[in-house]
Amino acid sequence: MCRPLPETTPETESATRLTVEPGILHIAASDFDARPMSFLTTDGQRTGYEPELARLVCSHLALTPIWHNLPMAEFYTCLATGQYDAVWFNQAITPERLQVVDFTQPYGLFDESVLVKKGSGITAIDHLAGKRVGGLADSTNIALVAGFPGATAVPYPGSDQVLPEMLAALRAGEIDALIDDELVLVVAAAEDASLEIAFSLPTRVPFAIATPKPNPMLNATLNAAIAATLADGTMAKLWAEWIPWQPFPF
Repeated sequence: MCRPLPETTPETESATRLTVEPGILHIAASDFDARPMSFLTTDGQRTGYEPELARLVCSHLALTPIWHNLPMAEFYTCLATGQYDAVWFNQAITPERLQVVDFTQPYGLFDESVLVKKGSGITAIDHLAGKRVGGLADSTNIALVAGFPGATAVPYPGSDQVLPEMLAALRAGEIDALIDDELVLVVAAAEDASLEIAFSLPTRVPFAIATPKPNPMLNATLNAAIAATLADGTMAKLWAEWIPWQPFPF
């Protein structure tokens, strides 16, 4: 759910404010374990490629990032309330989303993959005919299933435990395959010897920060800070730390 509205002050009423709360970047995100992109450590600290990049970007802007755990289905409705500054959690730039938010330049380009149980015999799209393919509801991932002839899409709501739920369904045979971002499924397959990547789709989906359309100044400011991390090599360094098996895309 969206957090309570902050108390109104002349400063927060300013039409030219950069962020909802001075000195803070309130980020709509999820506690969903999406390593290596984003996850919580055992002591509750958020880390991964996205959070560490957020800390770098915020350091350029003298901002402190604060993450808020929201249902993924509510990211954009909550952003529209003016209670948050940005959505920064595995967000692909899509034409539909561009109707309601602005996006910064991408900080990553990502492919998608299909995960199956070892020995399934599934190694190509054609092998999914008559199969049930699970994926995150309303995601760019599951939207691809419409292009898999004869496959049935099985959407899972975006709870904090959605990936474990989908993996459990795959192991139990409730679905025959799981589609998600390649980075996430590579980690899942590495952690479970009973699973394997069937194939990948070279979609090169751009991920970026979503900001409210009424605040173009914030978008431009974040964009400049992202460009600075790209120019000074710190973005590439973070990529090499968290995603070493993939070439840096920029």
